[in-house]
Order: sequence, then structure tokens, then C-alpha cells
Amino acid sequence: MSQMPQQAAVSKCPSCEEPLEPGDRFCGACGYDLSVVPAPPEDSPTVVMNGAAPGPGPARDEVDWPTARDSDGQGRPAPVHAAAELPGTDSGGSPLPSQEPSAPEEPAREPGRESAQEHSSGVRLDRPAEPDEYPLQAPAPRSAPEPAAAAPAAGAGGKVCVACRAGRVDRDGYCENCGHAQPRERDHMEQESGPVAAVSDRGLRHHRNEDAFSVGCTALPDGAPATVAIVCDGVSSATRPDDASLAASRAAGESLLGALPRGTHPQQAMHDAILAASHAVNALAAEPATAREQAPHQNAPACTLVGAVVTGGLLVVGWVGDSRVYWVPADRATPPARLTEDDSWAAQMVAAGLMSEAEAYADERAHAITGWLGADAYELEPHTASFKPDRPGVVVVCTDGLWNYAESAQEMAEAMPLDAAVRPLHSARVLVGHALDGGGHDNVTVALLPFPAPPQGAGSA
Repeated sequence: MSQMPQQAAVSKCPSCEEPLEPGDRFCGACGYDLSVVPAPPEDSPTVVMNGAAPGPGPARDEVDWPTARDSDGQGRPAPVHAAAELPGTDSGGSPLPSQEPSAPEEPAREPGRESAQEHSSGVRLDRPAEPDEYPLQAPAPRSAPEPAAAAPAAGAGGKVCVACRAGRVDRDGYCENCGHAQPRERDHMEQESGPVAAVSDRGLRHHRNEDAFSVGCTALPDGAPATVAIVCDGVSSATRPDDASLAASRAAGESLLGALPRGTHPQQAMHDAILAASHAVNALAAEPATAREQAPHQNAPACTLVGAVVTGGLLVVGWVGDSRVYWVPADRATPPARLTEDDSWAAQMVAAGLMSEAEAYADERAHAITGWLGADAYELEPHTASFKPDRPGVVVVCTDGLWNYAESAQEMAEAMPLDAAVRPLHSARVLVGHALDGGGHDNVTVALLPFPAPPQGAGSA
């Protein structure tokens, strides 16, 4: 009696994947003969890592085990070769011609730091994670050389590296000598226009400079000289604060330099300049709908503004926000003065008599501003004031990045050099350096205007 072939235990039809019932001999869907399905092979024991395997088979000692590649066949480890030490062959198996590469010049490195070439594998497993780029702080303003003292390596019209002071900067912004990335254009800015000068620096903590300034000199209809300085501080919690400060400073500066020669009173010209700056910042909020869709949580760009106009016998200041103007007489025996009042929470507390000035500015809410330029400002209230000093001096126009380290008028006067009236650019650098020495937690911008305005053509010595 013939015996039926043993049916393989399968759960699905090998032909159509239809589920099967136990005992089925044919697939109910396609009619496939399940008796021809081969039985699964017998399981083989798993060989353990030490080479011993249970079950039938030759004994371990009877197996002709091959000699391990890391042994010379007598139990001694074979010498280890790096990949670069083994001879190479071409696709036909012939040895490659030996070419002895010239040894490159060993680059200088810090003592105790191991180079990657010292590893035979060419891989540094202990190398710490490195950033994509290394931010390079601009040089200390007080130690920056004059443009005339630039190294000759830069060539005509070229830039000198701020790190090594010798290499030329290529078009990509890197030094061809030491390879350092150069600061961005707005990281450190300086400008001198006649007797007025300004310096702006990114500071030591911020990733970009959100301050901007505009300085210039012109003449009134009667020929009297007039100097102008505008300083703007971008509101960091707003979108594109650097664009806001730049647009506001340019608009206000152009407005003043255009209105004063036409005979507009300096105080009215300052008021109109603040309105022009406000319109320029508001225009930044009118961004395309596509930009709003990509970043729906953006808010309107915003900044603060402070400015000063100096004529023959008149000093006009204007502001919105918490940037300030100080008056420092040339005779330091005469007390200096602060000429603006902050649009800030701290100033409101002091004005209401709820806190002393020391208590208010020690509070964490002290620098919360209550007035600014921007489309989301509650109400624009430009502040302007006129003064007629009876003695010569220097007008300091600055952001809180400076006055945080010289808050009182007396502290500002002590930080400023005695010859600031004749060397405004140098003195502005000194004041920025004072803020950086204090910690540089914010962007720092300051403009200095000698009073009264010197005749046209007078400038820094």
C-alpha cells in the first residue's frame, strides 16, 4: 500500500498566498496541489563562538582549521600593516610603480595638540566636535590702526586681515595668509564726516550688529555749519531688527541733511526726520504674502532712534526709545548732563514716584521699552528738545550698549577722553572699547559731535 506524501505544514498557499486550513490538500482559491510543497529542512545546530557544536559531526580536533590571518601559524601574532604600507596593484595584478611623495611642510600648531597626520589610520577618534564656522570678533576699536597704516600686503584697494594684520582678504571673505574668516561689514563700522564721527560694534555676545548710524555735515541758508548724527538700535525681539535700524538711520539722516539747507528750523527738521524714519521702518512690514506663509509667527521690524543737530549756537535732540544723548563740557570742572528721558518701564516707574532710579534700573524689567519705531507701535510720540549751551563741549549720542557701562552723565564724562572735541573718531573708539571692556553684552554704537559746530573742513586731528 502506497503511502501518501507527507504534506508540508504551511499556512498560506505558495501560489496565491490565500490562507489555508489545517489538513487542506488543495488550495480552495486556485486549486494548487499542496502535496507537492516540500517539507522544511531539518534545523541545524547553531555553532557557538568558541567553535564547539553539539550534535553529530566530526570532532573539533579532527577539523582542519585554517590558520588565522593575524597569526604566523605558530601562535605568534603577525605584524600589523597599515593600508598605506602594503604594495598596490593595478587591475591586471601588476604592482604599481613606486612614487615617493614629497614631504609637505609641517604646519605650525599649538604645543601639546596632536595633528591628524600622526595617526597611521588618518582618523582622529578623539577630535572634539568643531563648529561649521568660527566667529571672529572685530579688533578692539582703541587698538585699530588708522587706514593709512594698513599693511602693504593688501595692495591697492584690498583689505588687510584683522587677525594677522598681514594677509590679503579674498573675495570670499577669508585671509589668504592665515585663513581666518573676516568680520561682516556691520560687525564693526566707523565713519567720520567733518567734525562728527561715529563707531558701531557688534559687541562680545550678539551674533550680529543690530545697531546703525548716520552722520553728516551741511550748512544752513546763512552759511552757518550744521552737524547731524542719528543712532538707531534694533529691537531684538522683533523680526529683522538690523534692517529696521539701518532703514531708520538712513531715512532720518537724509531727511535732516535735506531740510536744514532749505531753512527748516532744526527742531522741526528733527521731528520730521523721526517721522520719515518711522515710515521707512513701517514699510518693512509690508512683506510679500509668501514670506508670511513661510514664517507666520514673524512680527513687525522695530527699532529705537536718537539724534542730535549742532549748529552755531543751538543744540537740538530728538528720540524715541531708550537710546540717549549726553552733554559733556570741555571744562570737566563743569558738571555734564543727560539730555533725554528713556521711553522705558524703568523711566515710567521713576516718573510716577513708585521707585528710585537705582531700584528701577536694577529691576529685570528696566529695559522694557514703551516707545519705538515700527508698524506695531502703539502710538508714535517723537520727543524733541532744544538747548543753548553757554560753553564748548561734546555731544554724545549712543545706544544702551554703551550707557549700560556709563549710565550717569558723570560716568560718561569720565570714560571720554579730554581731547574728544578735536579727536571725535578716536574718542568714539575709546568709548566703544570701554563698553567692550565692561563685558560687551549688547551692540555698541556712539556718535560724537563737538559743540559749537566747527567751520566746514575741520575734523579730527
